[in-house]
Formats: sequence, C-alpha cells, structure tokens
Amino acid sequence: MTAKEYLGQAYRLDQRINSKLHQVESLRSLTQKVTTSYGSEPVSHTRNVSSLEDTIIRIIEAEGELNSQIDKLVQLKMEIAVNIDKVRNESYRLILEKRYLCFEQWDQIAQDMNYSRRWVLNRHERAVEVMDRILAKREGA
Repeated sequence: MTAKEYLGQAYRLDQRINSKLHQVESLRSLTQKVTTSYGSEPVSHTRNVSSLEDTIIRIIEAEGELNSQIDKLVQLKMEIAVNIDKVRNESYRLILEKRYLCFEQWDQIAQDMNYSRRWVLNRHERAVEVMDRILAKREGA
C-alpha cells in the first residue's frame, strides 16, 4: 500500500460514516411520518405495527454499524497520527495532518500556512515520499 493510499483510508472511512449517518437520518424521518385521520369515518384499530418495528430495528442495526465504523476511524486516525509524527520536517508534518487527519482542502491549507497552493502541493509530494519510506521501514520491521 502506498503512502497516499494509507493516508487516504481515514478520509474514505469518514465518507462512509457520513453516508451511514444520512441513512440513519432517513430511517428516522420515516418513523416520524405518521398520519392522523380527523374525519368522521370509522378508523380501523388494527394498524401495521410490524413495519414500524422493522424500521426501528433497521435504525438500531445501522447505529450499531455506525458506532463500529466511528471506533475504527478513531483508531485509524490515531495510527496515522503516530506515523505522521515520525516525519521530522515540521512543514511536511503539518501538511499531512491538515490534509489526512483534518481533511482540509489544499486552498485552506495554503491559506493557513501563508504559502501558495503550488508550494503546499510541492511540499506534500515530498512529505508523501518521506511517508513512503517510513511505511516501508514499518513493514520491514
């Protein structure tokens, strides 16, 4: 696995978590769509409770998966942070942290560091090369 692939794992997992959050919100909104009849027509007192129960069960299962993925993301970010800390150059470390742990855009990183986007991208490329060497040592050990 290359350094970019390794570092990008957290972002992809974060995106999956956001997708799962959206799914849970969608399921919750379905459970709140209850209609009431105010007319004088007789209402059947037997309603389909099982579909509501099924939806609630799906919500609980989705929340369980979500919690599991969040735990995995926290562990992965901690592992990535430990490896980024092995980079000696402070600028490289900061760029890697902002990009792969905070998920910041290139323009934002450049603005925060008071450098051009081009400078940041150039330093990022060098930082990734350093990270490749660090990961190669880790795998060899």
